[in-house]
Amino acid sequence: MTWPVPGTWTWSVMGDIAEVVGGGTPRSTDPANFEGGKIPWITPADLSGYRAKYIEHGERNITEKGLADSAARVMPAGTVLFSSRAPIGYVAIAANPVATNQGFKSFVLPEGLEPDYIYYYLQRAKSLALELASGTTFLEVSGRQAAKIPVVVAPQGEQHRIVEAIELYLTRLDNAVTLLERAQQNLKRYRASVLKAAVEGRLVPTEAELARHESRQYEPASELLKCILAERKARWIEDAAEKARAKAEEKARKTGQPWTAKDNAATLERERAKAAKQYKEPPAPDTTDLPDLPEGWCWATAGQVLDTLEGGNSASAQDEETERPVLRSSAVRQSCIDFTDHRFLRADAPVKADPYLCKGDLLFTRLSGSIAYVGNCAIVPDVGFQQYEYPDRLFRGRVLGAVDGQYFHHCFATPALRRQIEETVKSAAGHQRIGLDDLRRYAFPLPPAGEQQRIAQAAERALASGRAVFQDVAKQRKRAMQLRQSILKWAFEGKLVEQDPDDEPASVLLGRIKADRVPAEADMPRVRKRRSTE
Repeated sequence: MTWPVPGTWTWSVMGDIAEVVGGGTPRSTDPANFEGGKIPWITPADLSGYRAKYIEHGERNITEKGLADSAARVMPAGTVLFSSRAPIGYVAIAANPVATNQGFKSFVLPEGLEPDYIYYYLQRAKSLALELASGTTFLEVSGRQAAKIPVVVAPQGEQHRIVEAIELYLTRLDNAVTLLERAQQNLKRYRASVLKAAVEGRLVPTEAELARHESRQYEPASELLKCILAERKARWIEDAAEKARAKAEEKARKTGQPWTAKDNAATLERERAKAAKQYKEPPAPDTTDLPDLPEGWCWATAGQVLDTLEGGNSASAQDEETERPVLRSSAVRQSCIDFTDHRFLRADAPVKADPYLCKGDLLFTRLSGSIAYVGNCAIVPDVGFQQYEYPDRLFRGRVLGAVDGQYFHHCFATPALRRQIEETVKSAAGHQRIGLDDLRRYAFPLPPAGEQQRIAQAAERALASGRAVFQDVAKQRKRAMQLRQSILKWAFEGKLVEQDPDDEPASVLLGRIKADRVPAEADMPRVRKRRSTE
């Protein structure tokens, strides 16, 4: 699909205006192909996140032997490199002679075509290249298809003016984006400083300070923790005893034996005593390397204050809508949940006991492709009448006693707790993960009950204003990216600079390029090189 252009311009295809060159990879098992190599060798990975227009070299060089033993070829400075797979669409200009792997289709340009012009054009025309891609495992643009990429050719003088105008506008735009990125980084630092102050007792007056000022007593966090542990133990013993009692009653009724209130009481008493001996205290924090806390605070572990800590439903999810929405693991961001990020369980999929999320539940990311997202913690808000399930890639827990869930989930976003998470992350099958035992051992600072609520409220007020600014900055960045595409669109529709009637028409330039290429290609030796793959 092409678009209308000025009358002095003309449409062609890349194969008619440039030499299309593929790349190759020497055998990595032969060290002589790489060690001591001086030939710059570039892969698509080298352009990931690369923002400069020109590139001198990639992460690795190859040797003359590696060049001879592969399909790679040294191309001259000014060659436009275009990644043709994984992904399609990275563009750069060779600042010096370079070679590439097979992930590129590069364009060696003739005189009269500016590399900078084609560089910006290919950014504008990425969608045209994608239309020519094919493949099952991943999309790829073959050399034959790359030669068919439509290209709009402007008069040579206008090519210069278009590039100058694009770079003038994009420089201003990039400067604005840099300021926006700096603002986002400042907001991240602001968030980190708020959370650090919160868990160090510097965000609000401590309960100990208020109690002295008001001449009253207060309950320190150590006493609060004792009550929580006692409640946790009593609940576990009662649950275990009730399960055993229900099992004993069912067995009696199946065998036709009578079951009385006296049997109930005796069984519960016996099973409570048995469960009390079986109960295991949750792991206590190892305070050896932990810092001192404000007066009235104590260290606790997640396992000490969380109840019903478990993974979610392991059934496969689907895009087809059912009445059982289930969150994706990516829905849990740091301190928030995106409920639009969900799929659906089949109506006949197994149902876990207590499967639905409730207001105040805490969700933890158990498994992710990136270590930065493992251990993300967020608290479930009021979701109205809609019931959501959660997958086995997430853990769910509920706080006990007077622990404030808002305060607790803010602790998980602090650098100190993130370090604990990163120290326990394990890698397997391309994923990063933590286990329930890891989660139970994470230590966090526990203030007195009233202080937790004041900290959570103050932190939320401070972070809410920061979130609003962050969202506005994100919108501005998105708008800047859209404006960048608009600039390129206008440029290659002939709307960015005025046409000069004295310019030689592009059709004349194109005819000269074709005429020059015919004898050159006829004289070119045909050398078949071994195809190589990574």
